[in-house]
Formats: sequence, C-alpha cells, structure tokens
Amino acid sequence: MTQDNAPQAPTATALPLSPGHWELDPLHSAVNFTIRHLGIAKVRGRFVRFTAELHAGGTVDDVRVGAEIALASLDTGNPDRDAHTRSADLLDVEKRPSMTFRSTKVHGAGEEWSMEGDLTIGDVTRPVTLAVEFGGVVDSPGDGRRHAGFEATGEIRRSDYGLDFGAGLLGDVVKVQLDMQFVEPVGQEG
Repeated sequence: MTQDNAPQAPTATALPLSPGHWELDPLHSAVNFTIRHLGIAKVRGRFVRFTAELHAGGTVDDVRVGAEIALASLDTGNPDRDAHTRSADLLDVEKRPSMTFRSTKVHGAGEEWSMEGDLTIGDVTRPVTLAVEFGGVVDSPGDGRRHAGFEATGEIRRSDYGLDFGAGLLGDVVKVQLDMQFVEPVGQEG
C-alpha cells in the first residue's frame, strides 16, 4: 500500500465554538417538562432556578456540559399543585433540593447532536441521553458578544430515581426540554 492509500486515523469533529468557558444567558434559557396526568392529559411545567455551564475545547471530545436545577423552583402554573409536588409526599425537596447533570460524551455534526451524561436526583445517579439541536452562533446586538443556542430534549423515568409516587395518577415518563443560550468567553473572537 502506498502512503497515499494508507488508512486515515479518525479525527475528532471540530466545533463551531471558540474554546473556553461559555457562560449561561439565563434570560434566554429555560428548563421545561411534561408529564401525563391520569394517563389522559399532560401537565406542563418548568423550573425557574437553574445554572448551566458549557466548556468547549478544540473538538467535540473536549466538550463538557453541566447543569444544576433547583427542584423547589418547580412551577406548573398551579400554586396548590406545586406545593404538594414539592412536599414529602412527592418530590420531597428537603431531601432532594436539586438535580444535576454532567455530560460524559457529545457526538454529532451540523445541527443534530446527542449528549450522554449522568443525571443525579437525590442519591440516585443514572445515565441519560439527550438529543441536542444546535441553533447556531450569532453576534448579539444587545451586548455585542457571540451567543450560541441549543435545544436538548429527552425522557427520564421517575421510577429510576425512586420517585414512583402517584402510580396511576402520574405517568412514569417525564419529557424534558432545555432551551439554552450561552455567551462566548470574553476576549474570544468567532
């Protein structure tokens, strides 16, 4: 085999993001969820307080994503339902104040990506995979900095985390949707 025909080693996918720690733009980000009620209807809600971080390296292999969501910030638009959901009967936010996510692998290209990671609720950690849509990178006229947008969606089973209360009342599958916007590190240029 000539040198021109030698097999090529796989290369890591280059990123359209400048390397560094991209900060969350909380005013343009959201954490939403949907769960079935009585098996016939959906209850939609959101978590109001959360943090997220995105560290971009030179390639997709160097990407690290983390998030922490305050479970007590649950909001379904019904204060009585929210208070009951936060109580020891259901989520028990005194014992489980937050859930955290840490990525372990990111792969894909173009607009379609997936992210594997570990989700921890209380003292239980399980692997999850999120489908990620990359919205792109643009210069913001508001702050003059580059912003990157992502939508991540997936499903978790409450029972996997010991949250199997309300069987027959609430569905086991919770669909999650994370709309995240991050701001390029200061001093970076796109």
